[in-house]
Amino acid sequence: DPDDLEAKNRELQDKYREIEEKEVMFESSNLDDAEIVIAAYGTCSRICKNVIRQAAELGIKVGMVRPITLWPFPSKEFARVADMPSVKGFLDVELSSGQMIEDVRLAVNGKKPVYFHGRMGGNLPTQKEILDEIVKIHKGEM
Repeated sequence: DPDDLEAKNRELQDKYREIEEKEVMFESSNLDDAEIVIAAYGTCSRICKNVIRQAAELGIKVGMVRPITLWPFPSKEFARVADMPSVKGFLDVELSSGQMIEDVRLAVNGKKPVYFHGRMGGNLPTQKEILDEIVKIHKGEM
């Protein structure tokens, strides 16, 4: 019966909204006055923590939003960070061809540019590769 299916779908939508509110997990760091914000999870986030320190030595303020859950995605946190006046853009760093980039773009909602750096096939992004991307973004070369 279509009415029963519709009622079940509404029930599920309510459940999904509750999960999105209560189960989303993330860690934000170094966001005060950040010019560039890295979006990274898992192994990439560990690599990026060192890159943030290296960028600071170059005078570039870099922060990070690290999703712990990819669903529900921390969209509200990315939207909040995108509204920060100091933030000029985001760099999504992944061990894939971009599993998360569309989520970041949707959350940022065109307020700031979102760049991507990914490696695949078991290759890890190096600290130098990521730092080079950050320097290019900072100089306006991307």
